[in-house]
Amino acid sequence: MVKINELELENVKRIKAIKVEPSERGLTIIGGRNNQGKTSVLDSIAWALGGNRFRPSQAARDGSVIPPHLRVKLSNGIVVERAGKNSDLKVIDPDGRRGGQQLLDEFVEQLALDLPRFMQSSSKEKANTLLQIIGVGDQLYALDRQEAELYSRRHAIGQIADQKTKFAKEMPDFPGVPKEPVSASELIRQQQDILAENGENQRKRTKAAQLEAEKQRLRRALDEMQEKYDIVCRDCEIAGRDAMGLLDQSTEELERNIQDIESINRKVRANLDKEKAEADAAEYGNQYAALTTEIERVRQSRMDLLQGAKLPLPGLSVEDGELTYQGKRWDNMSGSDQLKVSTAIVRAINPKCGFVLLDKLEQMDLETLREFGAWAESEGLQCIATRVSTGGECSIIIEDGYAAGAEAPAEPTAWKAGSF
Repeated sequence: MVKINELELENVKRIKAIKVEPSERGLTIIGGRNNQGKTSVLDSIAWALGGNRFRPSQAARDGSVIPPHLRVKLSNGIVVERAGKNSDLKVIDPDGRRGGQQLLDEFVEQLALDLPRFMQSSSKEKANTLLQIIGVGDQLYALDRQEAELYSRRHAIGQIADQKTKFAKEMPDFPGVPKEPVSASELIRQQQDILAENGENQRKRTKAAQLEAEKQRLRRALDEMQEKYDIVCRDCEIAGRDAMGLLDQSTEELERNIQDIESINRKVRANLDKEKAEADAAEYGNQYAALTTEIERVRQSRMDLLQGAKLPLPGLSVEDGELTYQGKRWDNMSGSDQLKVSTAIVRAINPKCGFVLLDKLEQMDLETLREFGAWAESEGLQCIATRVSTGGECSIIIEDGYAAGAEAPAEPTAWKAGSF
């Protein structure tokens, strides 16, 4: 990783003359009161290494007749210098060969010079940057799209299932009625069968009466027709016995059922509709549960994909297309966590770039500052930062464009920053 070994500045913005040797790793804090030149140091580094897009609109120090001069010595032996009226760029490698901005762009990450640009990007832009780094953007996008489609389908199925369930509960229920609608023609057929049977009974009764009359007539002619009389008596006896065992059936219940058939069928249909509604509700409930299982499978695949990727910071993830850290979205992270996440991601964009510029670290208390510095040192990352403070946590104090204690503008004050 390329880091900054030494920085010399003269007449840049608020800087009069200063020489800086940042710590190789960890946090180097440039402190001082407001408007003393702290941010000018970071702006100078960005201009020197990032090109003219970082050139300040008023680069020369007010009141100075000498043009700005910037000189940065990097850990790979390259020396970068801007000097003269037009602040022309000069890049010299360890072998004395000259290069240009293209050479610097190979190992200098633009966002490392302009961290606020990353921090101010949208949540989805931050997430996309992370996914590009770990190389699972396309796969994660496909899983997110699949989850969204399943969720939409499940939501629609859930609404239908709720509607079906409520509809089934509100429908009337009639216990004690047949499972199928009653057929009027069947009742009428049964009635006709009974009437036919009763007609047959009546025919037999009529025959018995006729025979009885014939018997009386034959009695009067008994003497003449004794033999015929005996035969008729036997027939009469037999017919009488048949008639005595007959029992007429009532059609009253069938007539009542025929009258009530529409009411019965209405209740039967209501029960059938209720059963259908309950079956529909159960079916949609099953579909909802199946989609829930599928969504959980997709989410697990998504988690496995991210867990299998090499993340620049443990605890980083992408949920619903947004960057998260320790389960929290960007707007719920603390300021120090936002800074740590941004630094880790920007560092991972170009692993050749071993430094990051950080402005306005006064948002961190001393304990958080120590933790952040320890993390940066453990990562082998060089962080050059500013802080409105004159306390002991600062590696150097800027006063009116000089390092505190410097006396002669012609002799830039050199200092060695300790790690924090």
